[in-house]
Amino acid sequence: MGRIAKFIGIILCSVLSTTPSQADDLFSILQLALENDPLLRQSEASYRANRENVIQSRSSFLPSLGLFGSTTRQTSGPTDSIYVTTVDPLTGETIRTKISDDHSFRPGINNHNWGVGINQSIVNLANWYNFQSAKATDRAAAVNYAAQEQDLIMRTATAYFDVLRALEALETNLQEEEAAFSSLDQTRQREEVGLVAITDVYDSQAAYDLARNTTILQQDILQARYEALEALTGQAHPDIEVLREDFPIVNADGSLADWEEQADSNSLAITAAQFNLVASRQNLNARKSDHLPTLDFSGSWAHVVTTPIRREGINIGGGASDRTSLSLSLNIPLYQGGVLRSRRRAAEYQVLAAQEDLEFTTRQLTQNIRNAYRRVNTDVLVIAQTQQSITSAQSRLDATELGAEVGTRNIVEVLLARENLFRALRTYADARYTYVLDSLFLKQVAGILTPQDIIDLNDWLEADG
Repeated sequence: MGRIAKFIGIILCSVLSTTPSQADDLFSILQLALENDPLLRQSEASYRANRENVIQSRSSFLPSLGLFGSTTRQTSGPTDSIYVTTVDPLTGETIRTKISDDHSFRPGINNHNWGVGINQSIVNLANWYNFQSAKATDRAAAVNYAAQEQDLIMRTATAYFDVLRALEALETNLQEEEAAFSSLDQTRQREEVGLVAITDVYDSQAAYDLARNTTILQQDILQARYEALEALTGQAHPDIEVLREDFPIVNADGSLADWEEQADSNSLAITAAQFNLVASRQNLNARKSDHLPTLDFSGSWAHVVTTPIRREGINIGGGASDRTSLSLSLNIPLYQGGVLRSRRRAAEYQVLAAQEDLEFTTRQLTQNIRNAYRRVNTDVLVIAQTQQSITSAQSRLDATELGAEVGTRNIVEVLLARENLFRALRTYADARYTYVLDSLFLKQVAGILTPQDIIDLNDWLEADG
């Protein structure tokens, strides 16, 4: 697990030791996500697998040592037995006499040997540059893994506040449904005594039916949001803490130039792209070195045992012996079918691709940091304006209802005023959660999003009710 997960684990242990179990908060859910999110665990496994490339590249500088041994048995003989035909001088009978048996595995020569061998590269620039490329790639992978941890913070916060967004929307819908039902009931009573026309009842019924339908849809949306949060942690979270009403809505700290400077210095995307460019350049150096001479050392020691060859009752050769071998091998590649030039050209294109990727990432970072900074400040204005619209909508509804009681306003105007009020309430709640997420996203783009931001945000949560 990465540094973020370890940091949060230490903090969580201290918090759990002093805090009784209550509704799940953002910080505890993030800890569970760091332990159970499949995407982060997949990223960690890929990162660790990629780290092995560094060890594999380093091995080309180290000696290779191995044991060897073999045993053989050699036999030879005619395919068929050899016979000689003679005539018995006494009886005159023909006699066939075997003078050589056919091939058999029983008579043979056994040879055995075993030993130890060592090989060591002395000069190989391609291996050196491959090792440097692997180290740069490993650094890029480490940065990408850290970016995945930051992305999990954002995904967890998004899922968490999407639940709160859906909860508040459902609560507002229920209030609207209750108000619509109350209005329908009052309209029916007034229609029964002849104070309003039947069309007012129809309008009120339509408004209630629409509110009820919206509530049903919002209940389904809320369930989907809960399941999205569960997908991150592998656990259900039916009761989570809500955002306090006095949560501060302020502009982004500092100027846009300050945020752009922070992004240039801390962006994980830029850092990863820079390491990838270094890796591709080192790979190009390695391909340029493929045509250079290489020098290798090899040595071996062997113990050899052979069976003597027996001919005409005399043993020839055989016995046990020890053998050693030390050698230096110089290899100068001259021509290998054009593969070396092709690999070099491919490496040059990879450097070009890495350069363009860095340029694209830089431009995209500039665009993203500006948009994120602007969105946060826009959210502040939207929330302030929405608060004013709620006040205006409430005043209009009060005046319209009063007018309806004295006959200067009709039911349609009342329903429209009520609809505007609840729309403003939903917009306000949605804008608050959008502001929270946009503030976190601004820090993520700048590369400075940390668990401390979640801890600070967690202080503004409280148990519902």
